[in-house]
Amino acid sequence: MSKDLMEALIGRRSIYEISKESTISDDRIQEILEQVTLHAPTAFNSQGSRVILLLGENHDKLWELTLEALRKVTPQDRMERTEKKIASFQGGYGTVLFFENTQVMESLQDKFPLYSQQVPVWANQSMGMLQYAIWVALEAEGLGASLQHYNPLIDDAVRELLNIPEDWELTAQMPFGTAGKIPEAKPHLPIEERVLVFD
Repeated sequence: MSKDLMEALIGRRSIYEISKESTISDDRIQEILEQVTLHAPTAFNSQGSRVILLLGENHDKLWELTLEALRKVTPQDRMERTEKKIASFQGGYGTVLFFENTQVMESLQDKFPLYSQQVPVWANQSMGMLQYAIWVALEAEGLGASLQHYNPLIDDAVRELLNIPEDWELTAQMPFGTAGKIPEAKPHLPIEERVLVFD
């Protein structure tokens, strides 16, 4: 990786200005997704997370169907802004789709009924760690990304486009590409208010 871990953690931001170029090969992108997915923690090692990498034509089709879905629900006076936003995602190099296999969750609930209510919470935590780790890994390679949530609006269209199993639930979309404009630094609360040490 081109950056060390702390550099990548600090550098990770929501980057909306991305290009149809990549700093690394498609094979390297695939390797990152595979390795992070393989090693991201899951409750009881349940491994319910699923990841799909969209490149080229399929990446473009995803954002075309997203825009089509949004046209049906977006007020006319907000449509121009929406079109620009979707165009910025489609203008990227690729998109990572994140899914949760609901059958895995249900199996875990059956196996551990005492924790049944907690299983979806744990699945969300696992998914968040996976998304964040992939985001940081892409940042480390010089790629900008953001995390989007057009589900469940686009679920059926995505399932049809990619022939996704019924028990895969779409949780997020991560468009990425070579980063353009980097956003200004965000203000932070005093760290002493957020991290407490007792010795």
